[in-house]
Amino acid sequence: FAVALNYGIYKQDLPAPEEKPRIVVFVDMGHSAFQVSACAFNKSKLKVVLGTAFDPFLGGRNFDGKLVDYFCAEIKAKYKLDPKTKVRALLRLYQECEKLKKLMSSNSTDIPLNIECFMNDTDVSGKMNRSQFEELCADLLQRIEMPLLSLMEQTQLKVEDVTAVEIVFPAVKERIAKFFGRDVSTTLNADEAIARGCALQCAILSPAFKVREFSVTDATPFPISLLWNTEAEDTEGVHEVFSRNHAAPFSKVLTFYRKGPFELEAFYSDPNGVPYPESRIGRYVIQNVAAQKDGEKSKVKVKVRINTHGIFSVSTASMVEPVKSEDSEDVGVETEVECQDQRPVENSSDKNIQQENSEAGTQSQVQTDGQQTSQSPPSSEPPSEENKIPDVKKTNEKKGDQPPEAKKPKIKVKNVELPIEANLVWQLGKDLLNMYIETEGKMIMQDKLEKERNDAKNAVEEYVYEFRDKLSGPYEKFVCEKDLQGFSALLTETEGWLYEEGEDEAKQVYVDKLQDLKKLGTPIEMRYQEAEERPKLLEELGHRLRYYATIAGEFRNKDEKYIHIDEMEMMKVEKCVSEVVEWMNNAVSAQAKKSLDQDPAVHSSEIKAKLQELNNVCDPVVTQPKPKVDSPKEENPLNERNDYKTEDMGEDDKNSEMPQQNGECHPSDENTISMDLD
Repeated sequence: FAVALNYGIYKQDLPAPEEKPRIVVFVDMGHSAFQVSACAFNKSKLKVVLGTAFDPFLGGRNFDGKLVDYFCAEIKAKYKLDPKTKVRALLRLYQECEKLKKLMSSNSTDIPLNIECFMNDTDVSGKMNRSQFEELCADLLQRIEMPLLSLMEQTQLKVEDVTAVEIVFPAVKERIAKFFGRDVSTTLNADEAIARGCALQCAILSPAFKVREFSVTDATPFPISLLWNTEAEDTEGVHEVFSRNHAAPFSKVLTFYRKGPFELEAFYSDPNGVPYPESRIGRYVIQNVAAQKDGEKSKVKVKVRINTHGIFSVSTASMVEPVKSEDSEDVGVETEVECQDQRPVENSSDKNIQQENSEAGTQSQVQTDGQQTSQSPPSSEPPSEENKIPDVKKTNEKKGDQPPEAKKPKIKVKNVELPIEANLVWQLGKDLLNMYIETEGKMIMQDKLEKERNDAKNAVEEYVYEFRDKLSGPYEKFVCEKDLQGFSALLTETEGWLYEEGEDEAKQVYVDKLQDLKKLGTPIEMRYQEAEERPKLLEELGHRLRYYATIAGEFRNKDEKYIHIDEMEMMKVEKCVSEVVEWMNNAVSAQAKKSLDQDPAVHSSEIKAKLQELNNVCDPVVTQPKPKVDSPKEENPLNERNDYKTEDMGEDDKNSEMPQQNGECHPSDENTISMDLD
């Protein structure tokens, strides 16, 4: 289905909906199963109901097994080694044989097989070509034709009707091409065809994505039947509601006549053809069914459905009750004619619904629209009302145990929804299912522990390689010759242990081994890091000391920037600077007497602590803000806009000292003053 969707949704040259569809056969051989399906394509439409066939026990692993058996015998005869006695060697052989098989799909010449250090440090080799491989797998290749024949028989197609054959896995294309008498196509990418198809189907189902409109009709691979008890003793009714390759999604409405609750049992019609241990699907009890007021049997409509995922269910059930004529105006009341086509409200995907009738009594068959159903898939279109009404009348005439109804102008009826009790049959028992869940949890925990073990092992291996490289590089100056030789020997010894006795040890063993290495490696690494960081920190500390000493000197010189600082506080700064300078000089002197391969006299953490202490004491003092000074009284804004100062003077002086602009002006002359301001 996924491959067909991936193929059709991108095709632009498909025939129009009214034209004859293009028949394409898809062949896929996976790791463990062989599948073949015939699909009909029209533009924006895919119908996967033509037929499907498969061999669930024929896959790539069977061909791999043939190669493994061949090379096991050859290695045993040639090298006196038996790969089947050692799991690791057998797995390596399987991997190489799978690669060899893929190479032979596109090459007819001899392909070599070479495995180094296969067992007991022995290299093995061999060769195989395509013709030898086909002879070796002759019995498997014969099984390929059986599903192909089954498909053609199901679909009633001739080889000439097939437009194209698409192969997802090309290893068996010659046999398939011979069967269909045409060249097969390999336009689909084997690595992503199924994954892309699944992603497209997810996007179609999801409301979050907008996908190009493409109608898809799937097929039901296994026929499904219903079984029920009739009111006559020792009789049962059985009907195959969904035949093999029936269209899906699809819904059917079955009509029963009952006086009380009844039970339906769903099961797969062909237990031998179902790859499940249990052929039963479940039991469904239709509850709250009661006889009519006159004692007659009630008409019960049951809707069965197989959804787009191929899951069967009894979705709804309703009982048809007659209503008196005076109640004809009530909501929910319908005519008898409408009731013939009555079906529950369905999902948007319920495109196909078919009505079926089952009379209670001794008859065991189910009738479809008054006629017995055949094994052919039903029409995807629901029958029209015009065709249904006479068919129902014919059915009633044929029934001997029910008299024909007189033609009534209108009988009002209403539908009452009935509860359904579903008792599904699980393919696995509860105890077995719980055991599997518990086993799965143990496997998850085992995988987690194995990952942690591998991480611990990889950490040791990484430490060995990384430290050995650095000992001959940046760490060389920071370790004495004696320690260098001893540590290098330990690293080499640990490397050999990892690939021999320590290849499959517990996690704690690797953790302990890493700790032993770090006892020697960490001091070397620490000395290197100290030598890198210490000069930078000392330079930063010296810079801060000079900065605070400069401020203290400016304070003593009565610099206006620091005159506001209290003298006692500035003395604390001077004292702290003096102490840190003394400590720094002693630290530098002590470190100068140490060689690089000795532990440092002063550590970076100590320098950082002194730097922090210096900043904590000095910063609050030297960063004190100056006290605020009261601002002078705001001057007249008129004065701010003139380029002269106004001085206190008498009125006469003002008149005589007033600057003359644009002729004579007088303070009382408002027009002149305004002109000056402009």
